[in-house]
Amino acid sequence: MSASMEINRQDARMRSQSHVSPAAEVKAKRRVHWDRVRSGVAAVVFCVIWFFPVYWMTITAFKPRNEVMTATPIFLPTHWSLQNFRTAIFQTQFLVNLMNSVVVTFVSIIVSVLLAFLACAALTLYRFKGRRSIMVTILAIQMLPGTALLIPQFIVFNQFGLLNNYAGLILAYIAAVLPFSIWNMRGFFLAIPVDIFESARVEGANEWQILRLITFPLVAPGIISTSVFAFIAAWNDYLTAFTFMKDQSKYTLPVWLASFSTPTGTDFGGQMAASVLFSLPVVIFFMIIQGNMVKGITEGAIK
Repeated sequence: MSASMEINRQDARMRSQSHVSPAAEVKAKRRVHWDRVRSGVAAVVFCVIWFFPVYWMTITAFKPRNEVMTATPIFLPTHWSLQNFRTAIFQTQFLVNLMNSVVVTFVSIIVSVLLAFLACAALTLYRFKGRRSIMVTILAIQMLPGTALLIPQFIVFNQFGLLNNYAGLILAYIAAVLPFSIWNMRGFFLAIPVDIFESARVEGANEWQILRLITFPLVAPGIISTSVFAFIAAWNDYLTAFTFMKDQSKYTLPVWLASFSTPTGTDFGGQMAASVLFSLPVVIFFMIIQGNMVKGITEGAIK
């Protein structure tokens, strides 16, 4: 009897301790509400700060010259004009340089991702002597700044006649993005259970069938993310293209974009219009790759 009474006392004590007064509940709800308000305000401020340069670039591209060069900023043009876009497209080598960037960028992406895929397959799925040394070497190369390798690359490419042609620029981009591509894709390979490959070998699949039918679908998200990095690195590069290319007809878009700034002055309206044109392929690429990335992640998780 005494034991049951003690249990009842403990239950009553626990209920009294767990009971929260209405005032405390209201206070807690208000605290949560103000936390959400502060988070929302911070997110809005961050978005405004991030979006304002893009807005200013786009608005300036549609301003006439007399509204661009004003002491007082004009946040919305009074007279919308397409003259800056006509200047950027028809009075420069935009279309030629655009084709150069597209060819060089996509060839660099395809080759670097393919090499990274094969390298990761060899370094993660198979055991051989010197495997760790190769990975350490790749990591060390990745840690070197690109500007430190520019002069040695220039000397070597000059000796082999690879300057001022697309092959040399593509090789330079592949060498720049391949170390990171291997390390980025390596994590996806390590996440694959080894039993899958052993079961495939038992069922009679050869190594190429394992890579093509099993490994490739499972690491598709890694391939897509690596392609995004390779695209950004190759598309936005200025220094390598400007150093290796001599003819203006072989320049890429970043070098073409810098041509609006000359010793005699800068055409800010034309440069902003050129920046909009330069950004459009990036936006289109990410719109395409975003859906494929979600699809690849879903398929990789299911398989």
